[in-house]
Amino acid sequence: MSRDLEGRFRDRSVARDLQTLADMIGIWCEGHHADRERRPLQSEASDLGSYRRRVRVCEECAGHLRYAEKRRALCPKDPKPFCAHCEIRCYRAEEAAWQRQVMRYSGPRSMWRGHFLDGLRHMFETFRHRRQARRTGSQNDESTGLAGNPDRGPSDRAPE
Repeated sequence: MSRDLEGRFRDRSVARDLQTLADMIGIWCEGHHADRERRPLQSEASDLGSYRRRVRVCEECAGHLRYAEKRRALCPKDPKPFCAHCEIRCYRAEEAAWQRQVMRYSGPRSMWRGHFLDGLRHMFETFRHRRQARRTGSQNDESTGLAGNPDRGPSDRAPE
């Protein structure tokens, strides 16, 4: 692992985002993969102590989480916006689609599992982003891939 990546995993805001992401994936895994064995996560970030709480997920979800760890750590934005609101598309299309599914499922459930303030922060950030997009007219800009719906990226736009 490079020193840059190691330093990013130790960054407080990156670690907070990773913990939230791991918790969301944990909710998804618990709800969709209850029949699978869920083990403590083994990853570069977990080995460096980036997580405050133990993360237990199945091997499939662990693979997605390892991919997301690197994407988050290498994010060029500072401060980092929510991925749904960002004009840069860091994730491969299939990973982005999987993450959207996870967030749609886990988001509402997370409010009752220790992420109430994170949920409120996300809700206010979404309102702020939509208000700003309306002012600048960027929701109708096809180049952002968000035409008419800030939760949709270029890979899941409806066929024309």
